Amino acid sequence: MTGSRCVPVLLAAWLAAAAAEGLQQAALPAEESRVQPMTASNWTLVMEGEWMLKFYAPWCPSCQQTDSEWETFAKNGETLQISVGKVDVIQEPGLSGRFFVTTLPAFFHAKDGIFRRYRGPGIYEDLQNYILEKKWQSVEPLTGWKSPASLTMSGMAGLFSISGKIWHLHNYFTVTLGIPAWCSYVFFVIATLVFGLFMGLVLVVISECFYVPLPRVSSEHSEQDQRPEEVQGAEQLQDAEEEKDDSNEEENKDSLADDEEEKEDLGDEDEAEEYEEEDNLAGSMDEERSDANDQGVLQEGSVSQKELDAAHSADTQEVVEDSLRQRKSQPANKGP
Repeated sequence: MTGSRCVPVLLAAWLAAAAAEGLQQAALPAEESRVQPMTASNWTLVMEGEWMLKFYAPWCPSCQQTDSEWETFAKNGETLQISVGKVDVIQEPGLSGRFFVTTLPAFFHAKDGIFRRYRGPGIYEDLQNYILEKKWQSVEPLTGWKSPASLTMSGMAGLFSISGKIWHLHNYFTVTLGIPAWCSYVFFVIATLVFGLFMGLVLVVISECFYVPLPRVSSEHSEQDQRPEEVQGAEQLQDAEEEKDDSNEEENKDSLADDEEEKEDLGDEDEAEEYEEEDNLAGSMDEERSDANDQGVLQEGSVSQKELDAAHSADTQEVVEDSLRQRKSQPANKGP
């Protein structure tokens, strides 16, 4: 009986000691984190000194795996002479847009306002070597419009902030109030149209307020100024056409002169040929005349010879006739 009563007593004592130890541990303050949370209001602290920043999301498993390494790195920040910060992209969408964070976790190194992207594994040893050996000097800095301090990235931060507020409002409608998602989408569509119309109306009002209509006199002067300009333009066109016509006439005259020179050259050649032909004809006529004279002399000689022959034949005929007459007369004389 005595032994069985001792067991509950021991259990009660053990439970009381455990409860007291738990109360003592709860009474002790939790170890303070050396990682400084960065927000849209204090992010400009990284513009001075040397910093390492981590962008994370509570639901990201890869971010959770590097939390302990990042805390260890922050504890040794004083020895490394560097400040360590972290940015929750869910709570600070503007900063994620300013640094244009597209993957998680994302690490950045900052030295006197010059930012560089750290693409290592995010473990303590590699981070420590990155700072001690100054490996960040071999990384190309984010300059120009890519710099988080530039005007372009400031506009990007504003867009990301608006998108984050819209996302929080959508979650409030669907989760807290229990409104269907399609109702939330319809609400945002209508709100976008109304906001666009309102901004258009504001722009019209501003333009009407700052727009000063020109007086009629100035408008008349402008019309008169425009008319001389039109007249000058027409005169310039006429001058250009006249110059073209003059140039065409000169070209035509040059071509005509060239044609006349060619014709004169051809005419001289034709005259020379005609002269040669006339000379040739004259020579041939002279030759023909000499031949004709020669033939005429020959003909005259042949005519005289013929006349001589005819006279001789006539004489012979007369002699024959005389002989015949004499023969006829002799028988007649013999008859009586």
